[in-house]
Amino acid sequence: MNDELLTTFDEQGNPTGTVPRSEVHRLGLWHETFHCWFVGRDQQKLTVYLQLRSAEKRDYAGLLDITAAGHLLAHETPEDGIREVQEELGITVGFDELVPLGIVPYKMETEGFSDKERANVYLFSNPYPLEAFQLQEDEVAGIVTVSFSDFRRLWEGEAAAIRIRGFRMDSGIRTEIDEMAEIGRFVPHEAVYYLRVIEGIAAAFL
Repeated sequence: MNDELLTTFDEQGNPTGTVPRSEVHRLGLWHETFHCWFVGRDQQKLTVYLQLRSAEKRDYAGLLDITAAGHLLAHETPEDGIREVQEELGITVGFDELVPLGIVPYKMETEGFSDKERANVYLFSNPYPLEAFQLQEDEVAGIVTVSFSDFRRLWEGEAAAIRIRGFRMDSGIRTEIDEMAEIGRFVPHEAVYYLRVIEGIAAAFL
């Protein structure tokens, strides 16, 4: 997988060439990703679905993240990214069912790791119960839901923690999750990214 080629971009979003995936983060190069946020309703209240990253992941292990996401290879378009939903969640979704939010550029910088993404962001109105999710356990350890209003309050700085409910998998066994989560439990995408997603959900579903 590390030898897969990704298209790289300059600050203005112009393609600059292709680089092996293993080098993109080491060199801090802009590249494209696919992000799909599941949105649902629980007793008429809007909910957001989050994945719990596997503890085996090299980056951001065990943190809460986008429902499904992945890199786009050099020969791929955003439509090809829909495979991430099937692979990670076991849910089949048509590209024409997604609500596009456009490309959202953002950076995540940690020691020895520079992630500069041009994220092709989409929303999906999810009709499936949690029981329908069949997770790729080496990538995704669980799925939880949060109320949209709480999610918005957290990222707008009005709440210190929010309630998450769902399940995690451990050697094929599902166990319930019902706990409080602070911002530190989330993958550190820039706040501007989360707020752009929140704005898009509000426009599409409220």
